Amino acid sequence: MKDGNWTLVTEFILFGLSEDPELQLPLFVLFFLIYIITVLCNLSVIILIWISLNLHTPMYILLSNLSFVDICCSSAITPKMLGTFLLKKTISLPGCVAQFFVFAYMVGAEIFLLTALSYDRYVAICNPLRYTTIMTKQACTFIVVFISLISLLDPLIHTICILRLSFCSSNEIMHFHCDVIPLLKLSCSETSLNELLVTYEGSFLTIASVVPIIISYICIISTIMRIKSSNGRWRTFSTCSSHAASVTLYFGTIAVMYISPNTINSLEQGRVAAVFYTVVIPMANPMIYSLRNKDVKDSLRKAMQKIPLRGKTL
Repeated sequence: MKDGNWTLVTEFILFGLSEDPELQLPLFVLFFLIYIITVLCNLSVIILIWISLNLHTPMYILLSNLSFVDICCSSAITPKMLGTFLLKKTISLPGCVAQFFVFAYMVGAEIFLLTALSYDRYVAICNPLRYTTIMTKQACTFIVVFISLISLLDPLIHTICILRLSFCSSNEIMHFHCDVIPLLKLSCSETSLNELLVTYEGSFLTIASVVPIIISYICIISTIMRIKSSNGRWRTFSTCSSHAASVTLYFGTIAVMYISPNTINSLEQGRVAAVFYTVVIPMANPMIYSLRNKDVKDSLRKAMQKIPLRGKTL
């Protein structure tokens, strides 16, 4: 523990996105609308996949889980962030740790779900005749359960290490939510082990997911290049273009936050990156993945057509 006079910290003050009083109301309105859109769009995807029998396939089951994770991730961060704009900026130490745990769990689950979706696209494009025998409902269920369990590892390790730290003197978290890096800045304990965990475990988690994705896309591109028709190549590539865009955006912002050598000393850069993967991407995923998909749009159209029919019978 660092020397000097100190008082035990039992609650923190979240810095938020900006201290400018004139920006608080516009930011509140903006992120409130983003949160509503995020919840409604992802919830619509989950319900639509659940009620549409033609969408009961491995890819859409994984997408429904991705939508659930996006709702949970956004709900763990955004409501408290909205409070920092107009109301209470404080958060208790247990509440801060709980928020970090849920957030880190959902980030890990999203990373592995994106990896699972890349494998699904690999099988669908490179082994189409064996797709139904490889990506069975049992295999899909196993993937979802495995992801749910393996995603606990990262937040558990970090949470245990955080709970061993002492916090004193300053209690202002230079962030809009509780995350491991800003918390390390406030600790009066030795944090070198925690910082190593952030770098190496974050790098391992990213590599463990990025490498399978890269391998999958090498195989996918190789298969696409063997297709003689240019229209056929484009149609095949379009089936995984949404996944490629989402992976690039998500892993790019994660890398900026946790793998950059200067991350520990660049909280401003971290806040900007965090806005993308905690707020913007959960809103964009259903639009990128599902609402642009022909099968989903057809199912949505059929579901919408049933609504006025009931009204006419009344």
